[in-house]
Order: sequence, then structure tokens, then C-alpha cells
Amino acid sequence: MLQYDDSAAAFVALSFVTIYIVPSWYTIIKKFKVALFSSDEEIGAISRTTAEKEKAAKLKKTSKGLKTLNSPWFLANLVITILLTALFLWLFLSVQSNGEVNSFDPFHILDLDTGADMKEIKKAYKKMSLKFHPDKNPNNPQAEATFMMVAKAYEALTDPTAKENYEKYGNPDGKQSLAVSIGLPEFLLNVDNRNFVLLSYLIIMVGVIPMAVWSYYSNSSKFGEKDVMYDSYAWFHHNLNEHILIKSLPEVLSGSAEFRERNMTKTVEGKQEIGKILVKAKPHMQKPQFQHPVVLKGNVLLHAYLTRQTDVLSEASQEDLNFMLRYSSSLIDAMISVCKHQESLAAALNCIKFGQYVAQGMWMKDSELLQLPHFTSAEVAHATKGKNGVKTIKDYIALDNDSKKGLADFSDAQKEDIFKTCTLLPDVTIESKVFVDDDEDSNVYEGDLCTVAVTITRNNLEDGEKAGLVHAPRFPFPKREAWWVALGTTQGKIISIDKVTSPNKVVEHKIKFLAPKTGTYEFELHVLSNAYVGFDFSDSVELKTLDASVLPEYKIHPDDAELDDEPTLFEEMMNANIEDDSDSEEEEDSDSDDESEEGGIRELTAAERKKQELQNARKKAASAAGDDSDSDDDSDVEEVHAD
Repeated sequence: MLQYDDSAAAFVALSFVTIYIVPSWYTIIKKFKVALFSSDEEIGAISRTTAEKEKAAKLKKTSKGLKTLNSPWFLANLVITILLTALFLWLFLSVQSNGEVNSFDPFHILDLDTGADMKEIKKAYKKMSLKFHPDKNPNNPQAEATFMMVAKAYEALTDPTAKENYEKYGNPDGKQSLAVSIGLPEFLLNVDNRNFVLLSYLIIMVGVIPMAVWSYYSNSSKFGEKDVMYDSYAWFHHNLNEHILIKSLPEVLSGSAEFRERNMTKTVEGKQEIGKILVKAKPHMQKPQFQHPVVLKGNVLLHAYLTRQTDVLSEASQEDLNFMLRYSSSLIDAMISVCKHQESLAAALNCIKFGQYVAQGMWMKDSELLQLPHFTSAEVAHATKGKNGVKTIKDYIALDNDSKKGLADFSDAQKEDIFKTCTLLPDVTIESKVFVDDDEDSNVYEGDLCTVAVTITRNNLEDGEKAGLVHAPRFPFPKREAWWVALGTTQGKIISIDKVTSPNKVVEHKIKFLAPKTGTYEFELHVLSNAYVGFDFSDSVELKTLDASVLPEYKIHPDDAELDDEPTLFEEMMNANIEDDSDSEEEEDSDSDDESEEGGIRELTAAERKKQELQNARKKAASAAGDDSDSDDDSDVEEVHAD
């Protein structure tokens, strides 16, 4: 009879506790390492200009130190892990002290010292048998099990045969094939603990486990690609279309499901603050289409950020804005993927440009020169007028430092910031070509697999140097430089749009598609930065496809043609059975041969005979597999009549 074993239960408990505490401690140590020992570069807190110092200081404050670990989930997991670790140590010491999983020991069962004499054995047996007798312990399975073990132990010490078996095999019943015990503690069998055990079982099986499964499923089922909620995707599908404008996108982003709980204004003071900010941001806003408080608040906060009026925000509103900006990159990527699904090139390009404005903290009517640190509208006006005046950021970077305007009121340190920023901003060369892989000539024929290879060369990087973080002092989080490569038709349909994230100096991205019908086509190629305004590249890609019928006819090599007649492995197996056909079939074949000879029909060649045998084998294989069709039967009949 199987018995509950405390030592085995300790081993089982050790296994389950280890499954939790090992990955948990790994996660905890990793978080402590990031909080206490991570470098500034690892958390993106770098200050290449004085304009980035404030951003770097805030990142250090929010991403480093023990205060960054002050989250309810982390603290709860830490407490649980510490308690389970203490339990692990206690179980480990218990296993160490008790030794192996309990084996049959008659002296231990009778509570005797090893080597006790017969008198002590009988006395102990009498005492324990009376104590655990089933008549004195009704409805107590633990007492019944103990009584049986006591009787078995007494037999092992008093019966010569049982004693010999115990000394030889460790069991009074003789050699055992396998000794099995239940890895659960013995107190579960105690009648006094019956209600507690049943209640615990009920809570765990009916409450805890279903609740854990429901919680995991309900949370995981909310999120789709890029860790964006499905409700956000539905919102984007509803509002994004080929006619969407950039000035409408802040409102679309504000309606994301990720912000709905955070941006719900619950106090009168909060509503009044949003109203005051709305008055200042309204001249730069499109008329709101949605008056829902969540969408309106997010829209107002984003416009305050884009128009550089965040100084009027309260601390709570600034935190809400930072919360939105933290998820803005992934949400804008999701908006672009929705536009890709809708095949709307114009909408996708507008979403990309909106992401540029968000990264630089500027808006549509602002000059590109506002991406330079310390520049205001006054410096922009001076830099864009008069001799050597420039309108675009590219032209300004191309000027010599001595020719750059708008620096008269700046200190030497501020001028150095501007010169440094000009070296950090991208200087790229875009090249593209169209070709067909493994083609015999340079022409493109209908149905060919075409490749548009786009090469991005970062001229501002040295050989082997990698592109660093985007210079975006106003964006409160680190952002990696990337480029969007889009190919579309002149009718505004997307063929391909991808985000190229490689930081290398030279990056090649390939777009593959099937060549359309015969004719001359023109496609639009767009390469846009994910974070900088004014560095976008557009070009047209021409493609002329020829009629595929002018290509020479493909002729199968004789050796390849013979391979088609070779039997498959299944057919070879069936041929082995065909060779053992019945005598009646052989007689029919011989009769038909005689008839053929009498009729003057020529004898089949070896190749024709082999082909006929192969056809017969295939028919028999299909018949054996149950795949015969009516058409096969009809063809057989026709062949018979033809003969």
C-alpha cells in the first residue's frame, strides 16, 4: 500500500519552489544591476550638447537608483521570492537531516533503537498496535496505515523468513521490483486536518488557479503586435484613411486605448487646467472631432508639447504627457502598419512625418532650423533672411561655421552646441536600382521577381562607426535613429513599407515584388527619417516589363525527362507486390501475347515495355490506395476497346 512520505514531499516541494525562485532571482538581480550599476550609455542618458544635459539628468533620476524599483509588482515579487527562498533553505536542511526518501525501517516504525531485544520489540508492538488499532480510530486512514506498518515491522523482526527477507532485500516481503511512496506530507491523512485540507484544495482548484488563468488570458488577449492594444488598432482603423492630414494625427494618437485610464480627468481643477491650456493651443489645433474628455485632454497635452508651451503644465499634467510620449513611438509604428494594411501611401507618409514632429517637439509651421539647440523664432528669422540666408536644415548644415547666421547673441558654448549638432544630424546619400535576380539579360519580363535595392549611406559617420541616439533634447526618452523605406504606385497604393533600424554606415534594403503586366510603370520611392524633419528623400523608379512570350521556349533535358518516368519509392514497393500476381493474370497476359502475335502486331521495345509496366504499376498502386476515380475506370474501358 502506498504511503505518504514527508521526505519525498520535501523533495517535491523543493522542485516546485526552485522553478519559481531561480527565474525570479534572475529578474530581480537584473533589475538591481540596471538600477545601480548600468552606465549612462545603456539607459540613453548621454549629453553630447548642453541642451541634452537636462534630459540626461532626468533619465538618470528616473532610470537609476533604488527609487526606480519602487513599483508594487516588483516589491510584491521580491517579498514572495524571499519567503520562498527561506522555505527552500528549510526544506533543503530538512532533506539533509532526514537523508534519503523514507525506506522501510522496522525499528524506526516501532520507535526502537536499532538492535533492540525481543522483549522490547514485543512490548513496543503491543503498545503501538493498541494505540493505532482501527477499532479505536474509526474513520482515520492515517491510523489504519500506521497500524499496518506496525504489524509489518513486527513481522520483519520476529518471523524468520520475513526477517531474512528484510536483512537481504530491505523488505519483509522479499525482493521488490519498485518501492513507491506518495510525495505528500503525512499530516494530510490526519482526521483533524480533513476540513483544512478540503478547504485549501477547494480554494486552490476553484479559486486561485482559475483566477490566475483568467488574469493571464484577459491581459494577454488585449495586446497585439508591437505590444499595442487591440482596441488601439481598432481605433486607428476607424480614423485613419487616405485623406487623413498630419494636423489630425495628434487627436488620433490621443484616443489610443493605452491612455484612456490615465487621461480620464476626475477633478474640477484638472478640467479647468485643460481648459486653460486649450485656449493657448487652440490656434495651432484643428477643430476637434471628438469631445470625449480622454481624447480632448490627450490632444491638448500633445499640442502643448508640439508648440513648445509645456511650461504652463502642472506637474501632474507633465507626468501624463510623458506617459503618452513614452508609448508614442510604438503607437505611431502601429498607425503606420494600419496604413500599410489599408495600402494608403499618403496616410503612411503623414504618420511618419508626425513621428518626426513628436521626436523634435515642433509643429507643422515651425522652421526646420528649430531642431538646432538654443534656436528660437528670432534666430530662425535672422538665419533665413539676407545674404547666405537658408530655409532648410540641410542647407544650413552645408554652410561653413563662419557663414552660419543667427549666432550673434549666442555664447561660445552655445555656438559649439550648434556646430556639434550639425555633425550629429544625418547626412545621407540614397541610391536605388531595379534588377531581377539570376536573369540571363537585363530586361524585366511579366511575372519576374523584381528587386528594388535601396542603399542608405551615412556620410557623417566614419568607417565602422555606428549611428547613435537621435539628438532630440525635448523628447524625454532615448530614441534610436532609423529610416522608413516606402515604395508605392503613382495612384497612392503601397507596395512595400519597412523600418530600417540598422546603425551601420552603409545599409542596403531590398524590396521584392512581381513584375506587372507588359508596359511601362513609374513607382514612388520614399526614404524618411523616423526622428528628424527635413531629411526626407523622394524619387521615382521606372520599370519597363516585356511580354514573357518572347522568351525562348524552355526545353527539358532528356535526362530530366527520364527522371519523370522513374518510379517513386511507393511505386517501387508496389512493384514488389505486382511481381507476385496471380496465375490467372499471367495466363491472361500470355493469351493476349498469343493474340498479338497472331494478329501481326509488332513486339514492344524495351523502353515501351518499361513504360507500360510503370503505367500498370501506378494504376494498381492507386487502386490499392483507394484513389481510383470514375475517369480512370472509363479510360481503362476505352483502352480495352481500343485493343
